[in-house]
Amino acid sequence: MTKRKILITSALPYANGPTHLGHLLEYIQTDIWSRYQKLREHETYYVCADDAHGTPIMLNAQKQGITPEEMVKNVSIERQRDFADFNIEFDNYHSTHSDENRELSELIYNRLNEKGHIKKRTISQLFDPEKNIFLPDRFVTGTCPTCKSEDQNGDSCDACGATYSPTELIEPRSAMSGATPVLKDSEHYFFDLPAFEDMLKSWLRSGSIQSEMANKLDEWFADGLQQWDISRDAPYFGFEIPGAPGKYFYVWLDAPIGYMASFKNLCEKQGLNFDEFWAEGSEAELYHFIGKDIIYFHSLFWPAMLDGANFRKPNNVFAHGFVTVNGAKMSKSKGTFIKARTYLEHLDPEYLRYYYAAKLNSGITDLDLNLDDFAQRVNADLVGKVVNIASRCAGFITKKFDGKLSDSVMDEALLNSFSEAQQIIAEHFENREYSRAVREIMALADKANQFIDAEAPWVLAKSDETLERAHQVCSMGLNLFRVLMTYLKPILPGMAKNVESFLNTELKWSSVAVPLVGHEINKFKALMQRVEPEKVTAMVDASKESLESKVATKQTKTDENSPLSKEPIAAEIEFDDFAKVDLRVAQIANAEHVDGADKLLKLTLDLGGETRQVFAGIKSAYAPEDLIGKLTVMVANLKPRKMRFGMSEGMVLAAGPGGKEIYILNPHDGAKPGMRVM
Repeated sequence: MTKRKILITSALPYANGPTHLGHLLEYIQTDIWSRYQKLREHETYYVCADDAHGTPIMLNAQKQGITPEEMVKNVSIERQRDFADFNIEFDNYHSTHSDENRELSELIYNRLNEKGHIKKRTISQLFDPEKNIFLPDRFVTGTCPTCKSEDQNGDSCDACGATYSPTELIEPRSAMSGATPVLKDSEHYFFDLPAFEDMLKSWLRSGSIQSEMANKLDEWFADGLQQWDISRDAPYFGFEIPGAPGKYFYVWLDAPIGYMASFKNLCEKQGLNFDEFWAEGSEAELYHFIGKDIIYFHSLFWPAMLDGANFRKPNNVFAHGFVTVNGAKMSKSKGTFIKARTYLEHLDPEYLRYYYAAKLNSGITDLDLNLDDFAQRVNADLVGKVVNIASRCAGFITKKFDGKLSDSVMDEALLNSFSEAQQIIAEHFENREYSRAVREIMALADKANQFIDAEAPWVLAKSDETLERAHQVCSMGLNLFRVLMTYLKPILPGMAKNVESFLNTELKWSSVAVPLVGHEINKFKALMQRVEPEKVTAMVDASKESLESKVATKQTKTDENSPLSKEPIAAEIEFDDFAKVDLRVAQIANAEHVDGADKLLKLTLDLGGETRQVFAGIKSAYAPEDLIGKLTVMVANLKPRKMRFGMSEGMVLAAGPGGKEIYILNPHDGAKPGMRVM
C-alpha cells in the first residue's frame, strides 16, 4: 500500500467561551479520521488552534478587566484540557495570535496586493461616538426599514426576514452604549473575489466539497460574487495591515491562515517540510473538517486567497451538521445545553465518541443526541456485545491455563470472516461513513457472541475431558475480540489502550489477520461500565439554568454601560389605549421552519375553534417540535400584516435578552385556548 502524506484540520474554535457537546461533534469526527489514517500507518498530522481575534474577544476581555491575550490564554487552557479528556489528539494546537500567523497573513496579503487583488475604497459606517468605535452589524439595533418592527438587529429583521445594511435602520442605536451612532467615512481594503469566479466554479465541481454544499454555493454565483471587505478599523484585536496604520485584518482573513500557522509551528518543532504540504502543486493531501455554517468562508474566500497567493488548495472541505439533543436545539433551561466539563464530571468520554460515531455519516444532516437512546446503545453495543466477549473468555484463560492462549486457532473460517471485513470497514472509515463501519463491527460482535453461546465454555470447563476445548473456545473468542477492538481503535482510543495492556499486544491494522497463538495475556480488568441513567439525569440537572434567576440577574445587574440602562421608555399611553389590546391564550397546533428565513418560525395558533397563522422571530431559541402543543399568549386583534413569507395574523408574546434566550409567555395549566388574559 502506498503511504500517503495527510494534513487534517478542524475549524478553529473561537476563544470566547467554553466547549459544549455541539462543538465536540466536529473534533471527535476529525479525531476518528485522523486516528484511522495513522492506524493505516500513513504520515498524518492533525492540527488546530484557537481563533483568537475580533471585536467580541476584545470587548469581552475589557468586560473582565484583562487583556485579550490573557483571556485567550485562559480559554485555551480550559479548551485544551477538555479536548484531551475526550481523547482528541492533536499533533499541534496553536493560536491565531502567533508570530507564524502574523507572518503568513502578511505574506498572503502582500502577494494578493502585488497581483492587484486588493482594492481600496471609502465606505460609510455607523460609529459609536461614546465608545469611539465603528460598530459591527451585530452591535447595532433599530427599527426595520421594511416592516417597521422595533429592536431589530443591524443586518436582518426577526419579524419579516428582511436583510439590509445597518445604515438603513430607522433610529439606530449602539448595543454597546445605547448612544445614537453617526455615519463616518473610512477607507477599507477589499479582496477581489469576483476575479476568481472561474477557478472557484471549477474547484467546487471537482469533488472538493459535498455536492449539496456545491449546489448551495451556486446561489452566490447566481447573485454575483462581491468584493470582500478584509479590513477593520482600530480599536480591534488582531494584526495590523502592512502599510496601513490603524487598519486591521478582519478576523476571517487570518483565521483560516491559522491552519497553516499551526502546521508551520509543528514543522519548526519537528523539522518537517512546510512547503511539502502547502506549496502549489503539492502531492500531500489537505482536508478541512468544518460546520455547515462556515462553508462560504472555506469554499469561496479561502481557496481564492490560497490560489491568488500561490499556495495549494484543499483536497476536500468536509462539512457536517449541528447537534440537537432529544430532537431539539440545545436548551439551557432544559439542561440539554451541556458543557464538555459538565459531561466529563458524570460520564465516560468514550460513550460520547461511540454514540457520535454510530450516527455519523458523510452528509451534512444534523445529528440528534437522544439521551435515552445514548444510554441504551452504549450499554447494548459496547458493554453487552464487545466487552462481554472478553469478560466471558478471559477468566478461564487466567484461571485454568496460566494466562496463555491456545497454540492453534479453533475456527479459521470464522476468524477469516472477521479479517476479510477489514476492506469494507476501511472504506467506510475513509469515506467518513462511521455509522456504517459501526454496523459492520457490531454484526461481527454478534457472530462472536453466537459462537461463544453455542460452545458454552463455562460448561466445557467443568469437565477434564472438555477442558481443552474450553481453552480453544476462549482463545478463539479473545482473538475475535482483538480484531473487533482493532477496528474500534480510532473510535475508542482509551479503551483500546486498556485492551492492548490486557492482551499484551499492540492493536495494529496490519496484524488483523495474524492470530495470537501460544500468547500470554494479562489479568482481565473491567474495560467499561454500563451507562447509569441516574448519571445522565444528574448531568442534565447540573446543566439547567433557572430562567427566573437569569431574568432577575438581567434586571438587577444592569449598569451605566448597559444598553438596557440607557434604553428610553416609550411614550406613555392612556389606559384606554392599552384596553384595546386583546390578549388571548392560544395553543400552538403546529410550528415549522420558514424557507429562506434565518430567524422566523411559522406558528399555527388555535384560539379555541379558530386558527391563526403567525410568524415569530424565535427560531434562535426554539426548535419547531418543542413548541407543538404548548400554550402561549398572543395579541389576537393585531391587524394582519402581509410579509414576504405570507400573512401574519397576530403576534405571540415573548421576553428575554435575545438570541437563544427568548422565552414565550406560557399561561398556567388551567388556561384554555381562546381564554382572554386580563
